[in-house]
Amino acid sequence: MSGPAAGAVSAVVFDLGGVITESPMTAFAAYEREAGLPDGLIRRLNSTDPDANAWARFERNELDVAGFSAAFEAEAAALGHRLSAARVLAALHGEVRQAMVAAVRRLREAGLPLAILSNNVAPMERTGRLGDLLGLFDAVVESSVEGVRKPEPEIYRRALDRLSEAVGRRIEATDCAYLDDLGINLKPARALGFSTIKVVDPSVALAELSGLVGFPLDHAA
Repeated sequence: MSGPAAGAVSAVVFDLGGVITESPMTAFAAYEREAGLPDGLIRRLNSTDPDANAWARFERNELDVAGFSAAFEAEAAALGHRLSAARVLAALHGEVRQAMVAAVRRLREAGLPLAILSNNVAPMERTGRLGDLLGLFDAVVESSVEGVRKPEPEIYRRALDRLSEAVGRRIEATDCAYLDDLGINLKPARALGFSTIKVVDPSVALAELSGLVGFPLDHAA
């Protein structure tokens, strides 16, 4: 990764799905194959009219589950396809990537402020395995709680505010690395001054982050 030198960032903000947990896109694709739907249909629905579609309104908590299900299934029907919104929602719960969690623990041990910034459809449970994971972060910022979502610039500013409040000092975008699996979500972060990393291969992303923080995260320290 060209650009900032080693040790250039002193805080890290992570997306959750597709970064710390497996991407739901894999499960979406499996459901599409099983149901005989066109490949990429769910992604297409999510990216069409992206600020006002059913998914966007659900992530901003403007729709409940029933409202989302009706609207999302109607969007699919308008394209000539029948799908189950319940099956789509079930695909959101990806397995935790242990290498990412290990990296988060090393960052925490090193004293770097850490946040999660996630588009989601309901507040995250603070108990069980996910609760233990969330406990590693100083701040957790969720679209379903904030009423705004990525890629709206406001939610990135709120993440900085929440992280600053949590650690008792001002954290600026230029202090932070931000990891996300979607380029559309990285673009506004980069415009605000974050050092951004697109997560395709987690090991490659961790190598890039290692370079930014100035110590190894991509293997056992």
